[in-house]
Amino acid sequence: MRELPRQLSVEELSELFEGRTRFVELLTAREDPLANAAAVIDELTDAEKRELLDAHPAIGQKQGLSARSAAEQGTDDDPDVLAELARLNAEYEARHGFRFVVFVNRRPKAVILEILRVRIANPTDEELETAVSELVAIATDRWERS
Repeated sequence: MRELPRQLSVEELSELFEGRTRFVELLTAREDPLANAAAVIDELTDAEKRELLDAHPAIGQKQGLSARSAAEQGTDDDPDVLAELARLNAEYEARHGFRFVVFVNRRPKAVILEILRVRIANPTDEELETAVSELVAIATDRWERS
């Protein structure tokens, strides 16, 4: 496991967070960027949080994935599970206005379906904070495993 660094470049952070967003730009200027991510998130507008979430690929997405995302999403290719993920992802995005993000943490997609079903019903403001926190957990795990 790698220790969290004092500084990370914009390129490294863009890879960890799947895109160069305002959040990544703000993090680049911080010491211990992953440890201070929550403080930076508090500085973001809701629109900037949505931009950050929408840069991340949807769970179950097959095309356009980074190598890291493809490996994290695994090979659980049950067509029924993938179809249900696609349906629930669309329902989630229609309800909340941003992409569903969860730290998969090597769990099968069938388990993620249950989490998605529960989180669809959450209030949007609560869900926005949950999703962004999940994204930070993903990035931290990516750094530690690389």
